[in-house]
Amino acid sequence: MNRSNGGGTGTGGGMRGAAGGANLLALRSHNTALVLDLLRTAGGAGISRLELAERTGLTPQAVSKITARLRGEGLAAEAGRRASTGGKPRTVLRLVPGAGHALGVHLDRDELRAVLVDLDGTVVAERRAPLDLGAGAETVLEMVARAAEELAEEGLGHLVAEGARVPGAALAAAPTLLGLGVALPGPLDHVRGVLHRITGFPGWDGYPLREALERRLGVPVVVDKDTNAAALGLAVGGAGGEEGSGARVEAGGAGGEEGSKAGGEEGSGAGVEAGGAGGQRCSGVVGERGSGAGGERGSGAGGEAGGAGGQRGSGAGGEAAGAGARGGSFAYLHLGTGLGAGLVFGGGVHRGARTGAGEFGHQVVQLDGPPCTCGARGCIEALCLAAVARGDLAEAARVLGTGAANLAGLLDIDLVLLGGRTVAAAPEAFVHGVGAVLDARARREGGHDGPVPVRLAPAGTRGVAEGAAQLLLAPLFGRGEGG
Repeated sequence: MNRSNGGGTGTGGGMRGAAGGANLLALRSHNTALVLDLLRTAGGAGISRLELAERTGLTPQAVSKITARLRGEGLAAEAGRRASTGGKPRTVLRLVPGAGHALGVHLDRDELRAVLVDLDGTVVAERRAPLDLGAGAETVLEMVARAAEELAEEGLGHLVAEGARVPGAALAAAPTLLGLGVALPGPLDHVRGVLHRITGFPGWDGYPLREALERRLGVPVVVDKDTNAAALGLAVGGAGGEEGSGARVEAGGAGGEEGSKAGGEEGSGAGVEAGGAGGQRCSGVVGERGSGAGGERGSGAGGEAGGAGGQRGSGAGGEAAGAGARGGSFAYLHLGTGLGAGLVFGGGVHRGARTGAGEFGHQVVQLDGPPCTCGARGCIEALCLAAVARGDLAEAARVLGTGAANLAGLLDIDLVLLGGRTVAAAPEAFVHGVGAVLDARARREGGHDGPVPVRLAPAGTRGVAEGAAQLLLAPLFGRGEGG
């Protein structure tokens, strides 16, 4: 296995499918990422090489070379044949979900939730356990390691040769495992994998979590804020579209067709590399979003790169269709033991230069208000959690809505998604309460677009853990980068 874990400077590791070694160095091409993403969004029905060429702007010869390599590496397979307008039927291809896996861990202040997912994002196995985030680094790391090893053994143990089984090394022995994503409350440094003063847990300040876990587990690790991870998972899954309709609660008026653009502007300029000197885009591990040639997304032909994912949100009500596609924007507001936001613009998570974006809960909305655990007074988190504690969900939703309206006015977002355990316990109260505040704001401002729609995030209470796994997977599909 060609899997690098040297302090986060590797290439994201390798993975071996049934057909042999699939080295991620060979998957760095931006064009390959475009093809993989279209295979992913096509699902089991598959997509033909001709359609891939049309959607990416690549030549049929280039597509044939890329798909031949993906098939040889076990990442793609035939999905049957489809009638054509002339000539012989076209062979359609599909992604092989079991060719790669990633672990995602959500460290909340009082709970650990971990999942093992395949390339398609489907949860293969999961764990949940009580956690005291203030118990100390060694205790927390041991819990993460135990959950990760149990999941790897349960979900991938059958892939490990009997002679390769080594006690305590289940992760390193799993041939399709790309690594581990960890999401927890901020602030933190996503690029370096170092924690800052987590609100309420100052003892973590300066702790190199990524380095410690890589040393303990022997696989690549990516660290990010819980809200960023959840937002990434939602963006990759086409948040705002039909995929989340089962869990969706509608609020607010028509949102127009914003965000439904199929391809965005991320063209597939020939030969643009995603993992060169500056970017390391496909690593999923490095996190260093350098501005050199390697980080460029390419501006040539292929504006349809967003593929099917861009059309998935065009359903009921026309509300901010497909905001998670490459052209849309949304804010994910997470209310659980704390309050934060994940911001997505143009399909990418906006972290800011120091991973400081999205500290939504600590905007002051009441001067000289009640003290917050961050040291300030009148923070929206303090007000919201106090209202929840006394059972006044209407007030909690109103306060949350006030913050959401501030975001909408400042950033002109297409959609607000709500998640977290507290929201999940009373989804209608929060979706309708936040929606009412945004509706009142829209009426004051006038215009014809109506209020920003508010919906329940479709991933439920394990959305952060699933998003943490996407920290490893999304770069393979050209979906891991943001600002």
